[in-house]
Amino acid sequence: MSGRKRCLMIGAGGMAGNWLRRFFAPFRDRMEVVGVVDVDPKILESAREFLGLSPSQCFTDMAQAFDEVEADFCGIAIPPAFHRDAVLHAVRRRLPILSEKPIADTWESALAIYRAVKDAGLKMQVIQNYRYEAPMLTMRQVLRGGDLGRINYIVGRFAADYREYGSWGKVFRHEIPHSLLVEGAVHHFDMLRNLSGSDCAKLAGWEWNPAWSTSKGEFNNLFVMRMANGVRASYEGSGTAAGEQNTWHEEYYRAECERGAIAVGRDRVVRIHRFRKGGGLVTEEVPQQKPTYEGHFWLVDEFLTWLDGGPVPDTVLDDNIKSTAMLFGAIEASRTEQVVDVDAMVREVTG
Repeated sequence: MSGRKRCLMIGAGGMAGNWLRRFFAPFRDRMEVVGVVDVDPKILESAREFLGLSPSQCFTDMAQAFDEVEADFCGIAIPPAFHRDAVLHAVRRRLPILSEKPIADTWESALAIYRAVKDAGLKMQVIQNYRYEAPMLTMRQVLRGGDLGRINYIVGRFAADYREYGSWGKVFRHEIPHSLLVEGAVHHFDMLRNLSGSDCAKLAGWEWNPAWSTSKGEFNNLFVMRMANGVRASYEGSGTAAGEQNTWHEEYYRAECERGAIAVGRDRVVRIHRFRKGGGLVTEEVPQQKPTYEGHFWLVDEFLTWLDGGPVPDTVLDDNIKSTAMLFGAIEASRTEQVVDVDAMVREVTG
């Protein structure tokens, strides 16, 4: 599939607007948007004008767009509840898929997507942009390099004050069930897998919504997990945080290791902490990697390269189903107040 790729974009506002206006921009010599779908006519018209498309290339009906647009792949950046329909249309047209996370809004829909894409033999990559920011690339490199020895456990923290209704961007985030897990921990669970170098085996904990929250979905998470390689991890997620904020791109991660610890937080500086012989703590800042692309840009570049026969990316469907299982395993763990076998959930679908 060499040459300039044609993209059918599902979504034009919110994050999808960032795809169209920012994330695709450096790759105009490698791809072009040839069709756009959005349910909001005003947002669709704005995207049409920005891209210079004709009215016949813009649709409020997803099925019609898939029927009429000749494309080489589709991008999906719409609320998770609609991912399943979009993916099944793409499968019908045999289009490779680049999709926002999570794979879907329910485990059943995620399984349906996984099976449909795998049965069709199609390429699908899921956006996990936080893996590919300089601080996290640097932290992962240190952990995998072995200088700190074996990992004991990893702590992850996301904390933001979204107590005021509508303060978390799109209002749907204040309305959907399991909101902080679906819209937040889907990033952070994946990062714990990324940093530990392993998949989650077991998971336990709770999600809940405090009485003073103005939102319907659960805005608080506390979970612990054991990874398949023996590393333990914990996660604190809060959408009602009044203390120090560790919001988007400023999350706190710390890995306690055999010969020291490594951490990154609100200032995005990666630091190694060690005890020296005779006592006293030594802290050093780690020079950060400077990749050509970061975040979404990294993933768009990687996906286009994959379509041209390049290496398989890390966050393909086969990998991301493991992070998705953590998300829905957490919902089940909280509901039942039982430890969930996440590894068994993955084996059920992947065989």
